[in-house]
Amino acid sequence: MNEAASISIIRVRFAETDKFGFAYHGAYFAWFAVGRTEWLRERGATYVEMMALDLHLPVVTTTARFVRPVAYDDRLEVTTRLSRFTGVRMAFSYEIRREGSPEILTHAATEHAVVDGRGRPRRLPADIARLLS
Repeated sequence: MNEAASISIIRVRFAETDKFGFAYHGAYFAWFAVGRTEWLRERGATYVEMMALDLHLPVVTTTARFVRPVAYDDRLEVTTRLSRFTGVRMAFSYEIRREGSPEILTHAATEHAVVDGRGRPRRLPADIARLLS
């Protein structure tokens, strides 16, 4: 398995904050999607190419632990790693830090099924599986 991390920089937008000025928890999942997309892109597999092959990666499980809040205009590093890959399932882990800081603000994970356009389980083709390994 390819344990190399991808780091994506996200700036917290005003629309992602609540009335207290902190990022709303639902916004984090969009940031995780950015991290996942970039992790795949850095390995030569894009969602557009996968969809053209009738491959989809719906989220089937999520977990998140919000250790410290983030606020409007914070620059964040979303570190993404592939934590498990079976050919029909993929799991990613995420850590969020303020840019340049070692303190982890959020730990999270998502698990994805590999399915076709009708939602039926499908194994990743060997060439794509090799890119991820």
